[in-house]
Amino acid sequence: MCQTDESSLTERSMPPQLPAPARSVADFFSCALSSFQASGSKFKIICTAVPALHRGGGLDHGSPTPLPPRRRPRTLIVLDSSFNPPTRAHLRMATSAIHDLTHKQRQGLGASRLLLLLSVNNADKGAKPAAFDKRLAMMWAFARDVQRCVRNETEGGSGEGHAGADADAEAETFGVDLGLATVPYFHDKSAALAESGFYNGEEGADGVGETEQVFLVGYDTLIRIFNPKYYGPLDSTAQVASPEATPMQKALGPFFARAKLRVTMRADDEWGGADEQKAYLENLYKAEGLSEVGGNKDWASRIEMVEGRKAGGDIVSSTYARAAAQARDSGKLDLMVTPEVRWWIEQENLYTE
Repeated sequence: MCQTDESSLTERSMPPQLPAPARSVADFFSCALSSFQASGSKFKIICTAVPALHRGGGLDHGSPTPLPPRRRPRTLIVLDSSFNPPTRAHLRMATSAIHDLTHKQRQGLGASRLLLLLSVNNADKGAKPAAFDKRLAMMWAFARDVQRCVRNETEGGSGEGHAGADADAEAETFGVDLGLATVPYFHDKSAALAESGFYNGEEGADGVGETEQVFLVGYDTLIRIFNPKYYGPLDSTAQVASPEATPMQKALGPFFARAKLRVTMRADDEWGGADEQKAYLENLYKAEGLSEVGGNKDWASRIEMVEGRKAGGDIVSSTYARAAAQARDSGKLDLMVTPEVRWWIEQENLYTE
């Protein structure tokens, strides 16, 4: 999705309309973060970006505030990342998932929602080099670029999955939520998200049962999810074969009952090529693949692997974005991040030390 439209997100000028005065947005996220950390809560939606059209063609989020959906969404797409900073790779992950829902599964935008989730107590990553409140400001800006990309496609596409004015109207109100979590693991985040009730809807479910969560992850994250060290020791092969659930099954069983994993391949030197990554997933699909690590073979149907960047394309990552910002290489930074994220990086002088 948005492959053509994404190329239009390259202007060097400051975004024509900011979500709100930059200082007030930054202050809002600083206060929201402090309040969340003091609350002791596991999870909270702190605001929702819902675009509204303006005569000049721009999109304005208004002031940050949480806006629960009026109707329970069928699908909640969850992009859980350190967002340090958000990149064009994140954009492709989000918009391709939205595209597949609306085109392949013929699900209207109004039946889905996107959550950008930031863990402030990550299992493997700390709060450096950008503080969490700065990342939230970049996520707010990134939400604008996601929504612009979604809207560009609905305006420019007339193929299967589009419904003319109805699709345009849905694009104009497609909500992107920003959330915070203190729990480090996917299964804990999924449970906290479901327990929050934020997505239950105010006007009934329209036949929708529990909202299905779709977690967008990279191949590197998939490796961690099925690493037994995160769930406790697996004593022996006998434990796998016993009726008693393994530590991984106890943790991930409820997760896969309500959620799916959409895995984007990472074809680079560190993680190997596409063939190697496909082979890893195919091994998990085998009868004993998941069982060998303490999992359940039935989970295979809840895991989908999709292509990442095109062969020969630039590797886009938060690491490379930070390096470009530190070197003050605006051309390279443009390849790594979207315009409004770039504006925040430059406005706040991030990653330069």
